[in-house]
Amino acid sequence: MSSAATTQRGVAGYLLHAALLVAFGSLVLGVTRIAPETHGSLWTIAAIGFLLLAGTLASELLAPLGLPHLTGYLLAGIASGPYVLRLVDEHTVKTLSPVNTLALSLIALAGGAELDLATVRKGAKTLAWATAVHCVFVLVAVTGIFFGAARFLLPFTRSLTPAALLGCSMLWGALSVTRSPSATLGILSQTRANGPLATFTLAFVMTSDIVVVVLLSLVMSIARPLVEPSATFALDSLQTLGHNLFGSVALGTTLGLVIAAYLLLVERQMLVVLLVLGFGVSTVVEYLKFDSLLTFMVAGFIVRNLSSQGHKFLRYIEQTGTVVYVVFFATAGADLNVPLLRTLGPVALILAASRTAVTWIGGRLAGRLAGDPPVLRRWAWSGLISQAGLALGLSTIISREFPSFGVQFRALAIAAVAINEMVGPILFKLALDRSGETSRVMAPSFPSMIPPPPE
Repeated sequence: MSSAATTQRGVAGYLLHAALLVAFGSLVLGVTRIAPETHGSLWTIAAIGFLLLAGTLASELLAPLGLPHLTGYLLAGIASGPYVLRLVDEHTVKTLSPVNTLALSLIALAGGAELDLATVRKGAKTLAWATAVHCVFVLVAVTGIFFGAARFLLPFTRSLTPAALLGCSMLWGALSVTRSPSATLGILSQTRANGPLATFTLAFVMTSDIVVVVLLSLVMSIARPLVEPSATFALDSLQTLGHNLFGSVALGTTLGLVIAAYLLLVERQMLVVLLVLGFGVSTVVEYLKFDSLLTFMVAGFIVRNLSSQGHKFLRYIEQTGTVVYVVFFATAGADLNVPLLRTLGPVALILAASRTAVTWIGGRLAGRLAGDPPVLRRWAWSGLISQAGLALGLSTIISREFPSFGVQFRALAIAAVAINEMVGPILFKLALDRSGETSRVMAPSFPSMIPPPPE
């Protein structure tokens, strides 16, 4: 087939995708305008279907630009959400939270199952230096930037004493250390990247969450007496944190052994098993007040490294990956507060850009100290820009624990996370493409849940 015919066929395909997106969007728009109070389980299912379709079509339309699929999912969600076209209202977005719970559990399981112990040991020096630099250097540098710029950019900080402003700046610095495992797994799932950059980013992002949670707890303990002079430094929160981390690891280990035994002895109805894991076990984890992400990540890690079922389990999860990522990120886009982003956007953009610059410097410094290969020295920072659920969850905790500025702090965090959530995946995919690690064989769309071939 000639190149002209191929190009013509490609253009026809993109026009068809655009026409389908407009047609289905118009249909849903008409329904929401005729019956604006439509709610209920049936409409929730329809919203899931529309977000799935719109996200997939949008990602296909953006593919020729070299943008990651996640960008298409987010943009489709933003356009469909309650602040733009209002195809999906706030009530429906909140109703979709169980779907996000399922998505996060599968993302964490996949992340743990991707971590091969031998590979982690091989790159232990790189991970150790990266963890130290990106926690200490980024925390200190971002804290300094926030402290220096807050008086000029943020009205709510002008009434704070210098000590209270330092405490607030430290909290922002700790929040800046968080990453997005879901965005990392989404890009790796799309590109099927394989190489030093993909391996490092996955291992670092999945393991750094533990460090981040501990770091934030420590920073909050230090910041409290700075913000509230009557308060005293206490380690009670660290004791509670230790209990929760130990419980999460213990539960995750048990869950991983159970999954491995099921795959070895039964291996049937895996779709149902994944649904039970996503919904049922998440409820138990929430009741016990353990860390859900850590629990499922440990479970996936156990299946991969302490049994022979790891590759089989990972393929089962990957077969649901497209649907999971589309719905999760399209819903995240629909939940994005566009008016807030418009109001705080300029300030949040400055803070997000400074965080990116500090992360770039930290990546170059860590690579030099660890003696990393050139590809890591140049691009290791690129997968560490994205932020999502963990950052938002920690901002909620900060808002609750520091009421004097918590509401404004969380609003600023939401705006900054939204920017990082949009820009981060683009930078990471660009780095994977430039480093030559992106696979030429893309992941299939909507595969069926069939047993993988034997090893």
